[in-house]
Amino acid sequence: TARVAMRLAGTRAGALTGQPPAASGGLRHHLRLTLRETAAEDAWNWGAAPACDRRAFLRGVVLGAGSLSFTQQGAHVEFALTDGVDAARLQGWLSEMGVRAGSRVRRARRVVYLKGFDHIATLLRVTGANRAVLILEEGRVGGEVRGRLNRVLNAEAANLDRTVRAAERQLEAIATLESSGRLDRLPVDLQESARLRRRAPDADLASLAEQQGIGRSALNHRLRRLVSLAAEVTN
Repeated sequence: TARVAMRLAGTRAGALTGQPPAASGGLRHHLRLTLRETAAEDAWNWGAAPACDRRAFLRGVVLGAGSLSFTQQGAHVEFALTDGVDAARLQGWLSEMGVRAGSRVRRARRVVYLKGFDHIATLLRVTGANRAVLILEEGRVGGEVRGRLNRVLNAEAANLDRTVRAAERQLEAIATLESSGRLDRLPVDLQESARLRRRAPDADLASLAEQQGIGRSALNHRLRRLVSLAAEVTN
């Protein structure tokens, strides 16, 4: 097993403690393990070990010293060790297995951490946690879909808001031109566009242009012209 591989590698577990979920949100599972070199270190050597034994050893490290967090920012894996020697050694081993990890000091502990889907998924595959990879992939795809949906909804909301504000300006301009008596003296095409906007105050330019039988840009030009003429009246 993975834990047996750790013992064969010459490491000894210290105090194991569980940490409660963080108050900031997101599901967090913490296991803390202090690693110590023992006299039996030469009984098993990472450099001489076959790949299967290395994977088993890393599986034991993940089970004994790993911390896996799922937050709004994504997945995060870290290993809390007691000194920089263990941290540098673990970073090197992970790198040899194709997993890039960073390191930092936090509360007198050396923390080796992984961020980003690709690095975490590689670690899970190396240690045989294929089901966890599928769960991680499912969460990532779901997050991407939700992100795209939110962007589409936000864009639609912004477009609708711009359409409403433009229609309000146009209706105010038409009312100003009518009260001043200038609306009836405008060219027929402008009067027709004004009447069409009044009949459909919530319609977008594309549907209004289709009703009038002209292009969207042509209708937009006419409505802008109405707003400009109304500004001349008020000034």
